[in-house]
Amino acid sequence: MAPTPSTMVPLGTPAPDFTLPDTVSGRTMSLSELRSDKATVIMFICNHCPFVKHVQHELAQLAKDYRPRGVSFIAINSNDIEAYPEDAPDKMKAVAEAVGYTFPYLFDETQEVARAYRAACTPDIFIYDGDLKLAYRGQLDDSRPGNGIPVTGRDVRRALDALLAGQPVDPNQRPSLGCNIKWKS
Repeated sequence: MAPTPSTMVPLGTPAPDFTLPDTVSGRTMSLSELRSDKATVIMFICNHCPFVKHVQHELAQLAKDYRPRGVSFIAINSNDIEAYPEDAPDKMKAVAEAVGYTFPYLFDETQEVARAYRAACTPDIFIYDGDLKLAYRGQLDDSRPGNGIPVTGRDVRRALDALLAGQPVDPNQRPSLGCNIKWKS
């Protein structure tokens, strides 16, 4: 199966609001409480996708590097867990703890949040500015499973560095590639 690219939602699009359960803390959390007035990173990921497994340690490192600088990180899994039980909430918590995610790992059981964001693949990364307007969407970096390019988070790091410096984010952005979101039938 060919990798699915991200949708590349228009820059400037406002972040849709949501309230979802966090599989790590057991609390229900909303965008309004998790957002940052500097930058908010929303990542659609899952447990089983080889593209996510390839970058999951860099996602954890990004949060460790940028949360102290005021950036908020939120991960959301929208996959159909009946068809993909390895993406179930209890397994999400186990992966978050094993990998060292320091951010909420939310479960979108109805898939309404993924649809609102027009998320298409895992990983699918969206970065919003302090006003929750889309500043970046697309790939983490050029690395893919098996291509030999190191995982660095370069594209996301450049976007975050620009936002934190009060500079415009380069509008030339490359779509993410990954497994399609596993939609319910």
